[in-house]
Amino acid sequence: MLSTRFAVGAPVWADMCAPDLDTVSDFYRELFGWELLRGGPEVGGYSQFQLSGRTTAGAMAIAADEAPPAWTLYFRAADVDATIRSVEQAGGRGIFEPTDVLDLGRMAGFADVTGVPFSAWQQGSLKGLDVLNEPGGLVWTELYTPDVSAATAFYGSVFGWQTTEMPFPGGTYTMVHPADGTADDMFGGVVPLDSDPSEAGAYWLPYFQVEDCDATVAKAERAGGSVRMATVEMAGVGRFAKLADPAGARFAVLQPSPPGEQMESSS
Repeated sequence: MLSTRFAVGAPVWADMCAPDLDTVSDFYRELFGWELLRGGPEVGGYSQFQLSGRTTAGAMAIAADEAPPAWTLYFRAADVDATIRSVEQAGGRGIFEPTDVLDLGRMAGFADVTGVPFSAWQQGSLKGLDVLNEPGGLVWTELYTPDVSAATAFYGSVFGWQTTEMPFPGGTYTMVHPADGTADDMFGGVVPLDSDPSEAGAYWLPYFQVEDCDATVAKAERAGGSVRMATVEMAGVGRFAKLADPAGARFAVLQPSPPGEQMESSS
């Protein structure tokens, strides 16, 4: 589960981009009950999805030829400008320069050592998302990468991530947590790309919590989304499925196992 401490290196924000926010906002309203709060010119039109007045994610309209629709994860950085140097030294690159967002914070965009986009957020008055680890909120993240070892070494160098291996039938699952955290602060997994149903290359996948995975998948199809991987049940984890919204942005949904049935991690 994601930590609400927003420690350095932990996910603190997620946003998506698409040419038509009206269509995707209708989709996410149907799926999660999110409402789109349109941003004004002072934030360049940057908008927020909200649930009962609390922010669940960000959204930005882009030109159709600017970039493919996608979800992006933001990780907390103590100093975004210093993060640039760490990224470059670890074999990544910058995508856009550090930018101040009013008094909310400072951000920059990067590509990791295998080319996967991600962003860093340096806290100002905004620490992170309001809704985490509850229905409609971000609950887990996964990196699909062609090289798990290179990816964990990269993020370990940039953010100080620590890893824990969880045995599963047929292999192990690599989980990550912030440098100053413990196994209880696990927020994501690093997964071989060839285990993903997509052919669109390496990427970060956000998981949003739902109360009923099967009902959510059915809603997604009715609302114009697509099912990339049908619902799977995993003991100690829950029921989850991989989806795409009408614009093609990839995400997943998770119905967690009851607390007493959740799997314990082992280092």
